[in-house]
Amino acid sequence: QVQLVESGGGLVQAGGSLRLSCAASGRTLSSYVLGWFRQAPGKEREFVAVVSWSGGSTYYADSVKGRFTISRDNAKNTVNLQMNSLKPEDTAVYYCAADRKCSGYGCNRDGMDYWGKGTPVTVSS
Repeated sequence: QVQLVESGGGLVQAGGSLRLSCAASGRTLSSYVLGWFRQAPGKEREFVAVVSWSGGSTYYADSVKGRFTISRDNAKNTVNLQMNSLKPEDTAVYYCAADRKCSGYGCNRDGMDYWGKGTPVTVSS
């Protein structure tokens, strides 16, 4: 059984930065696509970013492009999300996810194989 555990969330002022991390256990995920999704209060969970199994390809939602960077370390079985220039609209619970088959923008909230429990991010104005 795969477990994904997120960390690094918290409260930050607008314009600040946070780095989220997700550690996987139970199975090596080096052949999985890894990604981040988020869910704001009263809204549906949405795609943020994914990274290919090799780390060579990354995909971002338009709303975070240029501000967020996703990366992975297959040796450590981790995926990270560096979030810069944070805005109040980035406030949400951020979830780590993994999937064997999806690719790029084809990865969506309804198809991921594994999910973490989420870490909350609050950006104050």
